[in-house]
Amino acid sequence: MTDTDELYTIIDRAIDEATINGRFLFNMYTYLKQNKWTRRETNEFIESSSAAQISNLVLELEGYLKGGDKTLKEAYGHLSKPKARKIKDYCYKILEDAWKYHAERRPGRKKGSKNRPK
Repeated sequence: MTDTDELYTIIDRAIDEATINGRFLFNMYTYLKQNKWTRRETNEFIESSSAAQISNLVLELEGYLKGGDKTLKEAYGHLSKPKARKIKDYCYKILEDAWKYHAERRPGRKKGSKNRPK
């Protein structure tokens, strides 16, 4: 199993765990940092269909929380509003962490590095 396959599996399980048991155990930023993901790998995740599905889930939950859409009420009606809000925030944080890590992995010298010219 490649790193990306492993990540997708972990994310699926994390979202399931959050939805079913209300436990938010996965931290995307920590995972990427500990596994030393490259900027290219992170970008592949950001542009992947999995990231798009997470983004879509966030948008659907946002719509459910605002109310009005009958199909979203049917789909997410089993969730209380506070629980739906927590799940939405958690899913958005997964995406945010990937964007943050991607931005930090820019090539070049880091700001304030000790080897800067004096």
